[in-house]
Amino acid sequence: MAGIIKERLFTPGPTPVLAEAQARTLTATLHHRTESFRHLLGETLENLKYFFNTKNDVLIFTSSGTGAMEGAIANLLSPGDRVLVGTAGKFGERWLELAAAYGIEAVKVEAPYGQALDMGEMGKRLKSEGPFRAVYVQATESSTGVMHDARALGGLVRNLPETCLVVDAITGLGTTDLSPDDWGLDIVIGGSQKALMVPPGLAFASVSEKAWRLIERARLPRYYFHFARERKALAKGEVSFTPATTLVVALHAALEYIRRLGREKLIANARMLAEATRAAAQSLGLKLFAERSPANALTAISAPAGVDSGAIIKELRARFGAIVANGQGSMKGKILRLAHLGYYDAPDLFAIIAALEIVLTKLGHKCQLGAGVRSAQEVYLRLADEGTQAAGSASRS
Repeated sequence: MAGIIKERLFTPGPTPVLAEAQARTLTATLHHRTESFRHLLGETLENLKYFFNTKNDVLIFTSSGTGAMEGAIANLLSPGDRVLVGTAGKFGERWLELAAAYGIEAVKVEAPYGQALDMGEMGKRLKSEGPFRAVYVQATESSTGVMHDARALGGLVRNLPETCLVVDAITGLGTTDLSPDDWGLDIVIGGSQKALMVPPGLAFASVSEKAWRLIERARLPRYYFHFARERKALAKGEVSFTPATTLVVALHAALEYIRRLGREKLIANARMLAEATRAAAQSLGLKLFAERSPANALTAISAPAGVDSGAIIKELRARFGAIVANGQGSMKGKILRLAHLGYYDAPDLFAIIAALEIVLTKLGHKCQLGAGVRSAQEVYLRLADEGTQAAGSASRS
């Protein structure tokens, strides 16, 4: 095939890097034990609170998001503690794996892939099988494109003084309306390579006062992901260990951009892209994998009958340089996952839908060229008229 093919990420992490953040890293030569870095770190932590929509402490670690998830196990629990885990996908299952790694008994409430957790069932288990030291769940399950009702779960847990609610919001932050302080979300986990639009390598955890009280009594072993030690260091403008200074500089730039744009507009952008994608998929005769409680962070779309989703993904990359995520585990080959979080805007969406129409046609799925794009455009026009503007468009004005 002749011509230049430009690669474009449409995966739920890593996501495209904000140009301003990328440019800042080229001149990032700060040493982490200098006053300049302390000042930058202080501003970054304050802006992280804005991004998380919390007044609680926000900790920062050099790791993937899974590191902060592990920290939320090791810092809260003691040998003999029991936890309640809500799982409906690969990342819910990760909570179970982390609990098992520390010898913690986990009671599981499970929903089928593609469905959201039943909060009524979560409440029943809290009453009938407790007490639990912590409840672990995802805000959005990015392996299936489902959003869980974190607010409802917070209402169930907030009046239990010896139980903390821990929410993996790695793909939920910046795409979903979350109010940790009002909803009783005691520990909220985030990651740099999602809506924050910087490369992988930084993990975050906001921690409530209720969680700090339980952390003081927790006795599981911990070293690197030591929340109390990190809180003490950050209060002095320091970090416990050598941080990824270049990534912190990029994060500082990205958070400044989000401040200018507004957290609400970033979330509204993801919501618009998600709704437009769902409309486009249905116009092309495709079935949504998560129909009842779809996430804004990404859309999971079932492959047409007789077509492996891997073939669609391979053709999108070969023809258009578009990198789209396959399903995970048992869903591999059955679904494709299109992301909406981070540095995406409406023109990006129109392009990938148009590319998808061509690929589907080439693979034998009957669809009308332009039908998906038209549906996406109609959603954009409706939501734009209501005041929803794409994040990328706002940044380039």
